[in-house]
Amino acid sequence: MEPHYYNVDIAWNSDRKGMMCSPELSAETDGSGCIEVATPPEFPKGIPGIWSPEHLFTASVSSCLMTTFLAIAENSKLDFISFRCGSKGKLEQVDGKWMMTEVLLEPVVVVQEEGSIDKAMRVLQKSEINCLISNSIKATVVMKPIVKAETLLV
Repeated sequence: MEPHYYNVDIAWNSDRKGMMCSPELSAETDGSGCIEVATPPEFPKGIPGIWSPEHLFTASVSSCLMTTFLAIAENSKLDFISFRCGSKGKLEQVDGKWMMTEVLLEPVVVVQEEGSIDKAMRVLQKSEINCLISNSIKATVVMKPIVKAETLLV
């Protein structure tokens, strides 16, 4: 398979924030396809309420787990009702440098039948192993999955 490239452009606009856009995401001058990003409030002059690089890093790992799960679940013919994933990225100083050292993933998968719980857990574990973002970073990725059955009333 040939390499794939993903283009992102970022421009500072004021204070400690800027606008990040991708031409592949229908970026237009009105801001669609763009995300405002800023220094997080834990740092000097950081701005609360705006996506930070630390949030985006954590979101990248979490969203990769989800998209990998969706592909593997489809290929495995896993019938599931829902997928959700809470995530928490840990930023700390290591040897005098700030680093994202850990991402905790807490996926919750709901299946229709109790007999599908083990299969869903295997699909989650395979998704964790095959997540290309997790495999590309130095931070430790810890997954604490929950799979439960929920009978739908017909």
